[in-house]
Amino acid sequence: MSFEENVRKVIPYVPGEQPNRPNMIKLNTNECPYPPSPRVEEALQNLDADRMRLYPDPTASELVNALAARYQVNPDQVFVGVGSDDVLAMSFLTFFNSEKPVLFPDITYSFYDVWADLFRIPYQTCPLREDFTICGEDYLRPNGGIVIPNPNAPTGLLEPVDNLECIIAANPDSVVIIDEAYVDFDGESVLPLVDQYENLLVVQTFSKSRAMAGARIGFAIGQPKLIAYLNDVKFSFNSYTMSHVSLAAGKAAVEDETYFQEITARIVRTRERAKEELRTLGFSFPDSKANFIFATHERMGAKEIFDRLRERDIYVRYFNKPRIDDYLRITVGTDEQMEALFAALREILL
Repeated sequence: MSFEENVRKVIPYVPGEQPNRPNMIKLNTNECPYPPSPRVEEALQNLDADRMRLYPDPTASELVNALAARYQVNPDQVFVGVGSDDVLAMSFLTFFNSEKPVLFPDITYSFYDVWADLFRIPYQTCPLREDFTICGEDYLRPNGGIVIPNPNAPTGLLEPVDNLECIIAANPDSVVIIDEAYVDFDGESVLPLVDQYENLLVVQTFSKSRAMAGARIGFAIGQPKLIAYLNDVKFSFNSYTMSHVSLAAGKAAVEDETYFQEITARIVRTRERAKEELRTLGFSFPDSKANFIFATHERMGAKEIFDRLRERDIYVRYFNKPRIDDYLRITVGTDEQMEALFAALREILL
């Protein structure tokens, strides 16, 4: 008998490529093209290095309180973790323990099935319609939990809150997670529904709209009972998940509402201009409400465009998966980066 018979084997999540080349244009991992709030830099400069010898606050109370104030909920309704990936993984581990399958879309964030396999959670995928919208009826059957990203990744489509509420209301015996990583880019959040539904958990991140992917901060908001269950699992796994650095930087970012509104509005304006330009170049795409555009070209295959952009040190995301293998996911960068992308696409396509 080999020890490998008792090894937990999974097919891991594959993140977007992280090249490090001079003068490259990186539009492949949905990072914010702008720096974090100036208050973040100030907070880091004022951080006492001597504190690094001490464990951080396991309750992350300063960050939790700042988020509670920003989203007008009570602190016991807020959970924080090391990026929304950590929050979501903890949520899968905490809430999805039924023998019934967890449900999520077939075209979605590709970490969901990885976590399900890792934690031995049964799951079924629900096919999106041809236009990439959710078929709500698919989520009205027996299940062990539901997770839906809104806006969806990688399509960028935003599902109306009323449609999601129908799913939440119809599944009172299951936890429904709405993953709102991209909701700040012109989307409508389901957060106002949290006080109505004890089975609703809303997850968001600092990695996109708050320009802090490198700080690894995510959070969840739900009714106190859900948050208490999450904390029980977290403290059974690792009490000190948030560093002094992330806590200080996160609190500063949350408290600078003006900067947050400015950069999200700037990205939305660039995204809408990019849609117009991509259409003139022969692309079509769902109407993204995220900080990326999921585009297919009328004449040239996505893989060929991807390769030819890469030769020019312009990086976008290509998924070699059924139904989406002729699409590119293009992160919205600065206006200058997008103009360089369009110039390269003109060379390639015209």
